[in-house]
Amino acid sequence: MNHHRTSALIAFAALAASGLGACKGRDSGTYDSAAGRIDSAAAMTSTTPADSLNAKASSGWTPPVIIGFVSTANSDEILLGQLGEKKATNAKVKAFARQMVADHRAMMKEANSMASKLATAPDTLANDVRDLMSRGRDEIKDLTDKVAGMDWDKDFMDKMVEDHQKVLDKLQDAAKNTTDADLRAGLEKATGKVQQHLTKAQDIKANVLKD
Repeated sequence: MNHHRTSALIAFAALAASGLGACKGRDSGTYDSAAGRIDSAAAMTSTTPADSLNAKASSGWTPPVIIGFVSTANSDEILLGQLGEKKATNAKVKAFARQMVADHRAMMKEANSMASKLATAPDTLANDVRDLMSRGRDEIKDLTDKVAGMDWDKDFMDKMVEDHQKVLDKLQDAAKNTTDADLRAGLEKATGKVQQHLTKAQDIKANVLKD
């Protein structure tokens, strides 16, 4: 009798152990599968959008940086142009300075309109913007302190050529790297105007102020 009871208990224990093992196996398999799906989803959400964002921002030309750069370039050229209107002694240099003020004021209005349309505030802390601000500040101080005359006119036009070439290069790079169609169109328009200014400045430097 005791032998039969002991055998039954052993059989029950074996069956229970087998059932628990099966349940554990099923639970483990379910957990592993779910964990796999979670890891897969996490991998997708942590890499795909980040990679996309990095690709868009890799050039550094985000809308706030573009607006900041364009606004700074226009402000600098307006101030330099106003200085040229007052201190230039050559009539064509003075006329060029006057054109800079008028054109860059119009371009500033367009940049402000674009910023409003994009609901974007200018980023003035980006390296390209800070470098441009520093350059403009130094040029204005240099030309303010310099005595008016032929040398002043030459120095002014040298700066106009250098400034517009540097700004042109940056605008072209920004236009290639922005994904916003409206912003690209605005940059391409600005690029065309800056190219006109550069060509005119080069002509004055080569043919009007030549030694």
